[in-house]
Amino acid sequence: MILDRRSLIAGSAALLMAAKAPTTTSPATLIKPPRLRAGDTVGLIEPAGFTDDAFDLEPVKQNIIAMGLKPKPSRHLTDRYGYLAGKDADRASDINDMYADPDVKAVFAVRGGWGCARILPYLDFARIRANPKLLIGYSDITALHLAFAAKAGFTTIHGPVASSGWNRFSWDYFRAVAFDGATPTFTNPVGTEDRLVQRIGSIRTFGSGKATGRLLGGNLTVLAALMGTPWMPDFTGAILFIEDIGEQPYRIDRMLTQLALGGVLGKLAGVVFGQCTDCGPAGASYGGFTLSEVLDQHLRPLGIPVFQGAQFGHVASQFSLPVGAKAEMDADAGTIRLLEPAVA
Repeated sequence: MILDRRSLIAGSAALLMAAKAPTTTSPATLIKPPRLRAGDTVGLIEPAGFTDDAFDLEPVKQNIIAMGLKPKPSRHLTDRYGYLAGKDADRASDINDMYADPDVKAVFAVRGGWGCARILPYLDFARIRANPKLLIGYSDITALHLAFAAKAGFTTIHGPVASSGWNRFSWDYFRAVAFDGATPTFTNPVGTEDRLVQRIGSIRTFGSGKATGRLLGGNLTVLAALMGTPWMPDFTGAILFIEDIGEQPYRIDRMLTQLALGGVLGKLAGVVFGQCTDCGPAGASYGGFTLSEVLDQHLRPLGIPVFQGAQFGHVASQFSLPVGAKAEMDADAGTIRLLEPAVA
């Protein structure tokens, strides 16, 4: 997934088109989409990569049904165009259609991959903004989360995709945020290892203290690729949350450098780095930096609360973080507490 995304980001047609798009500022007032209720119909979209076998969509639908919801597949859900789930305009039309459909109460991405940034110029943000509904997903769906934060002005949920495992940890947090309209404190699972000091669920603090701000972020690679485009929201006073997969420390270094040079890091109230799956160096790297050393170099000098190890990213157990909602982070306790509901 990351390999395809990395090799194609710079030359994608969507980002070339983005240079011609009018600039906008992030909406001043956050809109709350309606909460999910048992029996609601929700849309299934594939805005990036495709599902290898159409039969694999059946357990995805069963996930939705198990939530007490009714799945509605998009028109182009089973399309394939190279490594994408259909042509750019078609994948975008599926999103536009779901936000125009009054029967659809929320929209789930089936999976990530690469391709969401390519469809941003085709999205009808006037229509989307007029019909606030939760968008749920992570990884490449970050491009949509950030674009919605910049142009739609309502909360979305960075959480499991529809094809995820949805274990008890993930489901409980999602239900609390999306169904109950609760304001939970996101806390890592308690380890049960047979050792004096638990490592599962542990955190690393680079800057002590608490910070409040609206939650903005997602996948670091995707976020960095949106720098300089009209679909990047204003990060002033925000709590940046980031994660990644398959990136060596020098690449994390490169992307954080880009965020620093672009002025993003200097605007933040706090930073939460989640899970970086398979982010070690490839082969021997004597004299190289570890991931934590890279984070320390870039984030500690900011003088704001920062911690590493929160439970979101390419892992089985995930938080459901409402993008755009106001929250408080505690870098010493390793927690994120919502200060307002994500839904109405």
